Amino acid sequence: MRLLHTSDWHLGQTLHNFDRTYEHACFLDWLVETLAAERIDVLLIAGDIFDNANPSAAAHRQLYRFLQQARSKVPHLQVVVIAGNHDSPGRLEAPTPLLEAHGTIVVGNVARAADGSVDLERLLVPLRRRDGTVGAWCLAVPFLRPGDVPRMAEAAQPDEPGHGLDPYLHGTALLYRQAFALARSRASSGEAIVAMGHCHMVGGQSSQDSERRIVIGGTEALPATMFDPQVAYVALGHLHLAQRVGGHEHRRYCGSPLPLSFSEVGYQHQVLRIELDGPTTKSVTPLPVPRAVQLLRVPSQPAPIDEVLAALEALDLPDAPPQQQPFLEVRVLLDGPEPGLRTRVEAALSGKPVRLAKIEPTRRHAAPDSVEQALSLDQLAQLQPDDIFRRLWAQRYGDDAPPEQLAAFAELTTALGGDAA
Repeated sequence: MRLLHTSDWHLGQTLHNFDRTYEHACFLDWLVETLAAERIDVLLIAGDIFDNANPSAAAHRQLYRFLQQARSKVPHLQVVVIAGNHDSPGRLEAPTPLLEAHGTIVVGNVARAADGSVDLERLLVPLRRRDGTVGAWCLAVPFLRPGDVPRMAEAAQPDEPGHGLDPYLHGTALLYRQAFALARSRASSGEAIVAMGHCHMVGGQSSQDSERRIVIGGTEALPATMFDPQVAYVALGHLHLAQRVGGHEHRRYCGSPLPLSFSEVGYQHQVLRIELDGPTTKSVTPLPVPRAVQLLRVPSQPAPIDEVLAALEALDLPDAPPQQQPFLEVRVLLDGPEPGLRTRVEAALSGKPVRLAKIEPTRRHAAPDSVEQALSLDQLAQLQPDDIFRRLWAQRYGDDAPPEQLAAFAELTTALGGDAA
């Protein structure tokens, strides 16, 4: 039995205000072909289907068009989707009757029974082979908010695993343990148990700039010990860099299929093919995702403005339609403010088939050794706009604001009614 693990599509995402519909369409077309070529039985999508909780109609159409095309190409395909922290659980589950009729199971919310206990049945999904027989069981656990986990009244006794953890950690570990127990009671000796989750695990490597931190109470990361050793495979979402969890081959983040920020330029984005052999995982194989649009950083490290402009003028890129032109981040090392920086960069790029997405300035001056003492509320109330401007200038540039900048700021605040405020 073959599974394909993917997550963090972030449909509807923009990169510094540039639309990425074309890139997502290329990925989804590739994924449909891959599902057929790899003879996949079940597609696991571990959360963050959309980039925000109120996705556009176009983003919804991309998802539903993909599901229709995938099912048409691979008639026996089963799809299991869980909600991530970017998704709206209710919106994701809304078309459930239609989706289930076409082989797609969506778990957005953790439902509760009449007595207040977690409805574990909704989290347990039988995974079927191409002949329709059950080959595995999936614990489809969406992103968990504090109200989703078992309450402390349901918590473990002092001699049980998880005792002594904070309520969120304790409740999460308990929920997975209860769901696993239910799966084990249903699974025969030849059927595997697979777990899904959307969370930040201890030791997980984050992607700078593109991941929204998950902090529940004071809890940032969950321990891998919450997964029973008999779970054949753990399919995780949230972290955009493909990685193993705690060095375990069968506990994986597949990563996002697209680079969601320039910090991900060097990642090999991928999906993972999992081959089950009875109750165990036989192999986990990364399948690289082709990059439809390149992300460029010029230069590779911040450099003085003249060097940067020379590098931009030397760029030699093939002609391409606007939607296929590379995104560009320009990295400049500055001694101080450079008011005409963007104009000079745009002039150096004139006529080149590239999209200027970001100019990243780096200051030469070192941060002050001592941190200024925090102001009291009374002191903050006494600050005038020009006081704040002076402080921010010194913090950013390591020097006093020049008179011409102070004069320009005063003119601006006067025009905006700053004196009246």
